[in-house]
Amino acid sequence: MESLGNIILYFVAALSIIVFSVMTVTTKKILRSATYLMFVLLATAVIYFQMDYEFLGAVQIAVYAGGIVVLFVFAIMLTHKPGNDVAPLTLHKKWLGLAAALLGVVLCGYALFSYTKFCGATITSVSALDMNQLGHMLLSTDKLGYLLPFEAISVLLLACIIGGVVIARKR
Repeated sequence: MESLGNIILYFVAALSIIVFSVMTVTTKKILRSATYLMFVLLATAVIYFQMDYEFLGAVQIAVYAGGIVVLFVFAIMLTHKPGNDVAPLTLHKKWLGLAAALLGVVLCGYALFSYTKFCGATITSVSALDMNQLGHMLLSTDKLGYLLPFEAISVLLLACIIGGVVIARKR
């Protein structure tokens, strides 16, 4: 049985993720958006620590909350003047964004509830994994491995860094 403190901490972290995610995509200041993204990533690390995935929580803080947010802020400072105001969104774009968000929620819900159909595992059996099994599942080349997307993201980040340097050199 979980303690009341763990349950409260989970709900605080989950609420922080929801609130700061919404603030990330709704703010008009791009540097504030990057800061809110950092808070989302830190709250996600709290949830990893609660699940006893200490290594994954530490990687979340070091790589994502530290490195990626710093990379975003660096790219923003190189390519965009942070003081510029952004034109307000039209009503059409707001409705389109709301429809896309609702479609994303429906797809995530479908994926969550149909997970057992595809993998033959239950949510409780997935949460009982140790770090060796989780690492093997994430970085394997098996049916459900994520090695290719992991490498594709690293190439994408390298391309972003090179693009930022090229844009900065033109100035």
